[in-house]
Amino acid sequence: MAAAVRKSDLAIRTASAVVMLAVAGTALWMGGTVFTFFVALVAFLVVLEWRNIVVRFPDSEFAKGIWMAIGGIYAALGCAAVLMLHDKALFIPVLAAVIGTDIGAYFSGRLIGGPKIAPAISPSKTWAGLGGGMAGSALLFWLAMRYALDDGRYFEALPDLFIIIMGASIAVVAQAGDFFESWMKRRAGVKDSGALIPGHGGMFDRVDGLLAAAIFAFLISKAFSI
Repeated sequence: MAAAVRKSDLAIRTASAVVMLAVAGTALWMGGTVFTFFVALVAFLVVLEWRNIVVRFPDSEFAKGIWMAIGGIYAALGCAAVLMLHDKALFIPVLAAVIGTDIGAYFSGRLIGGPKIAPAISPSKTWAGLGGGMAGSALLFWLAMRYALDDGRYFEALPDLFIIIMGASIAVVAQAGDFFESWMKRRAGVKDSGALIPGHGGMFDRVDGLLAAAIFAFLISKAFSI
């Protein structure tokens, strides 16, 4: 019975992932107004789910109001960073880095295991997973900078070491974004930010690391005039 339930859950998660990739990929491919609308919709959904978490905080109404304002600013900054990175042709490398973080962290965490980073917040995340995530992020970021851009202006202008360090740094920031959302959910006593995506939770659950990574990557791009 348990095996049947796990298979059913895997099928739901897989189907949801395919739909998410199709929708997001189409918006990214079409670009322009379609991509802008898609990113704005993501920001709107994140704010709604942020609110649903914050209302469960054991805080005063005034404190919850401050948290609501922070959520609106955070979602707006994250999605604005995504759009500006897209205009710079840097969003795909950053997205690749976040994906590389998840893949590297998952496999290294399962294969190596070891000490947890913050078990009270996220029991499944290990230092080995973080290291694997940094390696996966650095690799996919480097590959995306090399092959995914329309031209080689960024790759040719930036040293390999800088690209690799930035990719690894994106992994750390993405994991921090993930931890931050996990802390919020723990404080609110909820498992997921929402139930929008069957088998995956809410939109905030899917983009928590990407929002933080996008803000970080945009700031780095401005600081180094990339």
